[in-house]
Amino acid sequence: MRIALFATCLGDTLFPEAVKSTAVLLARLGHDVVFPPQQTCCGQMHVNTGYQREPVPLVRNFAEQFGDPAIEAVVVPSGSCAGSVRHQHEIVAERYGDAALRAGVAAVRTKTYELSEFLVDVLDLTDVGAYFPHRVTYHPTCHSLRMLRVGEKPLRLLRAVEGIDLVELPEADACCGFGGTFAVKNAETSTAMLRDKMDHITGTGAAVCTAGDSSCLMHIGGGLSRIRSGKRTLHLAQILAATRTAPHVLTEAAR
Repeated sequence: MRIALFATCLGDTLFPEAVKSTAVLLARLGHDVVFPPQQTCCGQMHVNTGYQREPVPLVRNFAEQFGDPAIEAVVVPSGSCAGSVRHQHEIVAERYGDAALRAGVAAVRTKTYELSEFLVDVLDLTDVGAYFPHRVTYHPTCHSLRMLRVGEKPLRLLRAVEGIDLVELPEADACCGFGGTFAVKNAETSTAMLRDKMDHITGTGAAVCTAGDSSCLMHIGGGLSRIRSGKRTLHLAQILAATRTAPHVLTEAAR
């Protein structure tokens, strides 16, 4: 299958290893992974903040970059960005776009997937040949859980990883407190939510907290580092990309 990889802003600028791991994983599974070089932000942050007209050029560029009929699927290592493409782009195109944009959005949104749902729903896989001999807990991010409704798919993938010690996260479906600009506009509330999430993570005894969104992992990871918890965050793609012959080596977290 010819798969186009959408890196996302955070993946491109702050968490490139999550993007690289997605490409490595998909290629290992036998697929042709391409990277449209002119891709940009999907416009999610604009829409979430109430600016629906402003991201029209970004939505149009996404439709153009990923609209090639030779591209059979667009895979995104982010539930929030995949959710934006699948849901918000249609809203923007209907309200402020022209007929060409509406057609382009309709063609691309139906073949865009968050990583875990692509692996489970499209490729019908749970065991991807991964090896990760560490104790791990999983945080389901809000957009993946509530907008895309990926449900148990990331956990099904993690349970099939060789060597993993997967432990349940208490109150897993509670938001971590990030929410993009929410964390800036409502800093005290965000921090309180993060504190609860960190308490639950540290209580599991897991060495790693994983999730499908780098934004939430950035928020949680920053908090865990500040309290010198000895715990770290790692994107789901990085765990699934690790194998016995190419293992992921955990560096020591701050204590």
